[in-house]
Amino acid sequence: MNVTEDYTGHVEPGGAAARRTLDALTITKVSVGPMDNNAYLLVCRATNEALVIDAANDYERLSDLIGHGPDRPALRTIVTTHQHADHWQALGALAGAYGADTVVHPADADPLPVPPDILVEHGDTIAVGEVTLEVIHLRGHTPGSIALLYRDPQGHPHLFTGDSLFPGGVGKTTSPENFTSLIDDVEQRIFDQLPDETWFYPGHGDDSTLGAERPKLPEWRARGW
Repeated sequence: MNVTEDYTGHVEPGGAAARRTLDALTITKVSVGPMDNNAYLLVCRATNEALVIDAANDYERLSDLIGHGPDRPALRTIVTTHQHADHWQALGALAGAYGADTVVHPADADPLPVPPDILVEHGDTIAVGEVTLEVIHLRGHTPGSIALLYRDPQGHPHLFTGDSLFPGGVGKTTSPENFTSLIDDVEQRIFDQLPDETWFYPGHGDDSTLGAERPKLPEWRARGW
């Protein structure tokens, strides 16, 4: 698979993956499946251990992203951000092929095609080699939606939001109560806690920063979506 190193946050369906290299971690983004889902491969640079966020589709494409040579990263963990089926079509195949542990919030575990190995709650941590990711529970898009936060000690935070936060709004909800729950969590657990420089990586489409989206929060709440 072609992987570009000029990371912008945009990838094309069926196109090249894009890699961002940090001091301790690489982040590679690829679009998979008919719904243009983003899947992310995180690799600890010190240990070459890897984690996938949302094995959404296209097992072969994800396997090519990991690589086939002797120096390929060791996939240890696959995190599913939420229960919607477009985010786990390749989960069973990828976990089975690599022997990786599967991780999800308990409220979203039942619909998954394989029983989870690890259940996580708000405030838990997940290791990628020597790198630590923090779990943020964002209730509303689904009961168990989670985001993953990497606090880069050498730079700005990196936040993987699944379908709970996008450029331009929060994720889809099915009732006013769910919308209020989601936007409250997004405000209180993300925007109130993290700086404008935080770069976030959603489950579909392009990335953004909290600073670019923060001025729009009152508009999102007023419109109800």
